[in-house]
Amino acid sequence: MADPRGFLKVKRSKSSERAPLERIADYTEFVHEPSADELAAQASRCMDCGVPFCHQGCPLGNVIPEFNDLVWRGRMDEAVRAIHATNNFPEVTGRVCPALCEASCVLNINLAPVTIKDIERALANEAFAPGSAALAPRVASERTGKKVAVVGSGPAGLAAAQQLARAGHDVTLFERADRLGGLLRYGIPDFKLGKSILDLRCAQMQAEGVIFQTSTNVGAADLTQFDATVLALGARVARDLPVPGRDLGGVHFAMEFLEQQNRRVAGDTIDEAHAIVATDKHVVVVGGGDTGSDCVGTSNRQRAKSVVQLELLPKPPLLRMPDNPWPAWPLIFRTSSSHEEGCEREFAVMTKGFVADASGARVAKLAAARVELIGGKVCEIPTSSFEIPCDLALLAMGFTGPEKSGLIADLGLLLDARGNVVTDSQGATNIPGIFAAGDVSRGQSLVVWAIADGRRVASGVSAFLRASKAA
Repeated sequence: MADPRGFLKVKRSKSSERAPLERIADYTEFVHEPSADELAAQASRCMDCGVPFCHQGCPLGNVIPEFNDLVWRGRMDEAVRAIHATNNFPEVTGRVCPALCEASCVLNINLAPVTIKDIERALANEAFAPGSAALAPRVASERTGKKVAVVGSGPAGLAAAQQLARAGHDVTLFERADRLGGLLRYGIPDFKLGKSILDLRCAQMQAEGVIFQTSTNVGAADLTQFDATVLALGARVARDLPVPGRDLGGVHFAMEFLEQQNRRVAGDTIDEAHAIVATDKHVVVVGGGDTGSDCVGTSNRQRAKSVVQLELLPKPPLLRMPDNPWPAWPLIFRTSSSHEEGCEREFAVMTKGFVADASGARVAKLAAARVELIGGKVCEIPTSSFEIPCDLALLAMGFTGPEKSGLIADLGLLLDARGNVVTDSQGATNIPGIFAAGDVSRGQSLVVWAIADGRRVASGVSAFLRASKAA
């Protein structure tokens, strides 16, 4: 693929970014996109590896060596078509995916994989450029007459809806929020994912025949008019922290904080009585994952006095350990763009409680202790307790699963031991005609997995509708 000796001649080079002190002054994306020549040079590094393990890493099965070769040859229109053949939303994955493909790239054996994520994002940007035909609606030539409901407009729901509409079904997508996108809209900060691209993609889907109904809570009775339903409800129940002081003012779930700021950027008016802001506060983020990192970046932009991020587990190693060989996902220490903007990171720390201020109503300190792993269990180290100044605590410890009330309970869907909806290989639940896609059945996962799952389940729905028509 590409230049057979490109990986020997060209060094890996990621897209540059605006300086941290500059970018924290706003909420716009901060990556400087590479020039056409720079992009082609990086694409030339895609080697003739024989077995492209990047496919093993990518849940979507993107034809990565093929579009790298097309980019190197300057055939951008063909490359754009190639990436859209397997990925409905490369403009999203090119921005927020952790690049599972790069981790599996053969060149990552030497820690210098092809910059696949940058190339993917560049192709998506090419598709959104004025005059591009890539966003032209792909309207089905024949209609099936089958009506399908999709509940939830996160990446799984959007992908399923687009695939089903392109298969010729009449698709109605329901979203209980006031705008489309789910956590893409209200969970991921604008500095990582500008929302105008969501609007453009949804406009394409609307032109392809998808009917959107926002601000709509769907009940089981509402679904009886459809031939099939895809539930893409997500896994929105946040993991709580039942410790003393949890009910104090200033202790919030991360998504409450992030959604408010995304709404501010969108121009919404926030009720000041319930506003959550980090300005001039000592912020402590409990949880070391991506959501916690987003809280760090947002807190810096709100001009927090200090930001500390706590992680319960020990600090990961800088390089792969022997029990974590390539091409598996590398379990190593990572520094996000938000961390680069300023943050103190503490590992192997357990939150023991929140200490009130003089009024007794609001948090003033976080009580913590050092821990260590013994036999795979987290154990507190004796006499290691300490306190951290804390005016605002943000709980970013992941999610426990979907909301059990509402549709899941009303429909009588089976749940597994983790509380996720049980489905078969095509996404079908125990109720005929009801399918589930994304985090509601997989559990909390990545955007790229949600898109792949939406595509898979859409295929299952189409097969179900063909079978029911034949019967």
